[in-house]
Amino acid sequence: MAESFDVIVIGGGPGGYVCAIRAAQLGLKTACVENRGALGGTCLNVGCIPSKALLQSSHLFDEANHAFAGHGIKVGKVEIDLPTMMARKDDVVKQNTTGIEFLFKKNKVTYIKGTGRIAKAARGAHEIAVKTLDGKDESYTTKYVVLATGSEVTPLPGITIDEKQIVSSTGALTLDKIPKSLVVIGAGVIGLEMGSVWRRLGAEVTVIEYLDFILPSMDGEVRKQMQRILERQGMKFKLGAKVTKAVAAKGGVTLSVEPAKGGAAEEVKADVVLVAVGRRPYTAGLGLAEAGVTLTNRSFVQADENFQTNVEGIFAIGDVIGGQMLAHKAEDEGVACAELMAGQTAHINYDAIAGVVYTWPEVAGIGKTEEQLKEAGVAYKTGKFPFTANSRARANGDTDGFVKILADATTDRVLGCHIVGPAAGDLIMEVALGMEFGAAAEDIARTCHAHPQLGEAVKEAALSVDKRAIHI
Repeated sequence: MAESFDVIVIGGGPGGYVCAIRAAQLGLKTACVENRGALGGTCLNVGCIPSKALLQSSHLFDEANHAFAGHGIKVGKVEIDLPTMMARKDDVVKQNTTGIEFLFKKNKVTYIKGTGRIAKAARGAHEIAVKTLDGKDESYTTKYVVLATGSEVTPLPGITIDEKQIVSSTGALTLDKIPKSLVVIGAGVIGLEMGSVWRRLGAEVTVIEYLDFILPSMDGEVRKQMQRILERQGMKFKLGAKVTKAVAAKGGVTLSVEPAKGGAAEEVKADVVLVAVGRRPYTAGLGLAEAGVTLTNRSFVQADENFQTNVEGIFAIGDVIGGQMLAHKAEDEGVACAELMAGQTAHINYDAIAGVVYTWPEVAGIGKTEEQLKEAGVAYKTGKFPFTANSRARANGDTDGFVKILADATTDRVLGCHIVGPAAGDLIMEVALGMEFGAAAEDIARTCHAHPQLGEAVKEAALSVDKRAIHI
């Protein structure tokens, strides 16, 4: 007889493993099925964590080359030991993934290594078939199923990814030598982060973007400022352009690039090409059609505000349901889904989820952009403060960027915050907490901030909403 569970989570990424742990904490007998052979999903294995490890290592190398002298630190020739850098990155990944296995054991979550699919959807007793990594066929029953299979790299017509010369983000994390030239297709978060890594290490980086601007999800003023900063750092951009073909050969990759609005094509050559045009939901092989689970016209799993699909007892969270495709958004959905299955109430404020780009300086945004507020006809006030006027930023030598806070013109409630600057991803969390509690800009402005700290720029931006900033 098949082993029975209260909850089986298919997918062990940030959403899935967090959901499984929380469900187990709430007393539900829980299993998690994952086919990678390591927990953590794309984020921990070939995404967020390894990319941040390389971003940190490459940032230190860049600082040694270009910033140490200004601090009175003299160094000899700075050299790169790429194998050691990559080994460190791999060790960081291993520590994180094995840490999740420990948490599974601690919380008594059954970890099933294999590929799971819904073999039969029946009220209160769904059947999950698993092909284990060692080739066995196993079957389990469960009251609840949580689909947390995440997303995969979106392919680009006319381009074949070989993970050697034409790479996805996965291949960009494992290059065995520094390319002389790198073309990045896509000026989103992944493209700019990985482009920054290899530019710092010595590659000539050109970013090709279909739109007329970079970082399409960010505030317009942020996009313009960040492009100027990246260009000053040495990154080149071809905006309003599309790649129609890429041919890999022994001497490199030749791309055919056309204006997005039409026109003559030109050839662009590079040693390595990174395809970073986005991600799509991973729904293949899950038995969704057979189970009757409805997908959207973009192949996302359709779920309501309680993460329930149209089939009773089958839930979905994370990238596979769309929205902001962020690990932390998936984690919060995992917790909320588990609590709902356990009969509790749950809440997620999607307007208070920050997005961060871990270039240097960092970029962070939360809530509405100016463009969104204008389009919606919302009257708002703006407060802005530059890091050039922040004493800690000056002391650190990191004065690029600004903090911008958008507040309702009538109520003063914070509607959004957008930061380009050092540690932007950490600084914006003050505003995230404020927005979760319905803070006004004045609430942030009247909160005493330690001095000297980068966070004072957030306070000054909040003061600026009411035109009473002190230090500008």
